[in-house]
Amino acid sequence: MTREERSWILYDVANSAFILTISTAIMPIFFKNVAARGVENAVSTANWGLANSLASFLLALLAPLLGTLADYQGWKKRLFLGFLFLGVIFTLLLTLPGEGDQLLCLFLYVTAYIGFAGANVFYDAFLIDVASDAKMDWISANGFAWGYLGSTVPFILGMVLISRPSLAGLDSPLQATRAAFALTALWWLVFSLPMIRNVHQRHFLPPSTQPLLGSFRRLASTFREIRRYRLAFLFLLAYFFYIDGVDTIIRMATAYGVDIGMTTPQLLTIILVIQFLAFPFALLYGKLAGLLGTKPMLYAGIGVYLIIVLIAFYLPELPTASRKTFFYWMLAILIASSQGGLQALSRSFFGRLIPKEKSAEFFGFYNIFGKFAAILGPLLMALASRMTGQSRYGILSLVVLFLLGGLILSRIPISADAMEE
Repeated sequence: MTREERSWILYDVANSAFILTISTAIMPIFFKNVAARGVENAVSTANWGLANSLASFLLALLAPLLGTLADYQGWKKRLFLGFLFLGVIFTLLLTLPGEGDQLLCLFLYVTAYIGFAGANVFYDAFLIDVASDAKMDWISANGFAWGYLGSTVPFILGMVLISRPSLAGLDSPLQATRAAFALTALWWLVFSLPMIRNVHQRHFLPPSTQPLLGSFRRLASTFREIRRYRLAFLFLLAYFFYIDGVDTIIRMATAYGVDIGMTTPQLLTIILVIQFLAFPFALLYGKLAGLLGTKPMLYAGIGVYLIIVLIAFYLPELPTASRKTFFYWMLAILIASSQGGLQALSRSFFGRLIPKEKSAEFFGFYNIFGKFAAILGPLLMALASRMTGQSRYGILSLVVLFLLGGLILSRIPISADAMEE
């Protein structure tokens, strides 16, 4: 593995800490208990959801234009650094809100999230510059694998600080929570340094005297010439459906655990176990893709998620709490087995379908489809639950998304190359 490849992988270790500590685990609790104290639970929950939706929507609007701009020589690294520092600085500023500072907290979080997700657009696009087509699956899988493992370190340290603040000379869990945010920002910055130093844009378009105007024109041209890149956009359609199913399952998993009686310590333990188990399984997907092919392993991941849906469908009907807990753990292990692998191979498979000199533009579209993916799944669940009067049929409706994704994927030849069309 080259120094450039290792440096690219380490950035996944860097930014995964933001998702686990800030977006998933500690920050939502801080927002509810501190920043939004005194606000009705339903209102604060709605505000948190709205903030996440707003951040995703803003990035989805910006991603294609920023991607086209980044494909000009020298711009990919420049934009990556801009969003990286935006994310790190505003994550650090999350230490400022106190009791009742709901709007300040939401503003800082949304800005930090835009920095995180914006940098990810260019990070994904750098995969084309770092890895050859033959190594793309393995390098992409390593990114997800080490990201899952690395993110647990600042998370565990943060949880230790919050449970025992005196160990670090802190007076309260609130101070310790702020220290956990600062630690996450520092972790993100430090593990980004190899990427900043060693990863460079290898594929690019010639410099333009009017890069912004040129970006608008190229974006319009790509839409007009969509047939030329038919396979890439066909894959994005397949990806939209199956990743929607994946995202919906991830989003519902914790709430589903609460519904069947899992305690908070149990759920936090399961989150950590998923992170640790996802490490070897993501690497396994990368290895098997080299032996069996990327597309068969994408089918394998979709198949595992179909099994997850079926288990989740039957779970509420189990007669005892112990059996429900056992099968919930089985769900967690199955999610860990395929979550990282399916995402990693989707990224590398798409990377082989697109023109290399337009990688940032196309990964801008890739991120749009990922960001808007979590729309159809919840809608399907709501409709099915409403029609049947049982929430488990809402879960079963997700089968449609995985089947549609797999069916569209079958239309793409294994040796496909976008420029052959």
